[in-house]
Amino acid sequence: QFVESGGALVQPGGSLRLTCVGSGFTFMSYMISWCRRRSGKEGELVGSIMSHGYIWKYAGSVEGRFTITRDNDKNTVYLQMDNLKSEDTALYYCSTDSSCSELWGQGTQVTVSS
Repeated sequence: QFVESGGALVQPGGSLRLTCVGSGFTFMSYMISWCRRRSGKEGELVGSIMSHGYIWKYAGSVEGRFTITRDNDKNTVYLQMDNLKSEDTALYYCSTDSSCSELWGQGTQVTVSS
């Protein structure tokens, strides 16, 4: 299970930091992915961080703007989002599956609009 937070309404060019707390499994053993689901579309991978903290990959659309980190002592993964664009508007959620096919928690809504 995941609990995501930190979503908000933000202007284009702004920044947000999302938090994802995992529970019910051995968090430190898993690669964790940040995913997003834009209106009317299926889930897509934003990026993934491996168990020891190395980045597996970022989506091309966010590379250079988004940064994923994790704190295994807190069972937490973070998504720092900078230079946000309107196309980043989506429901963001965490998953242990990089296919992002299922929403395990409630997600957190990010809306980028002026």
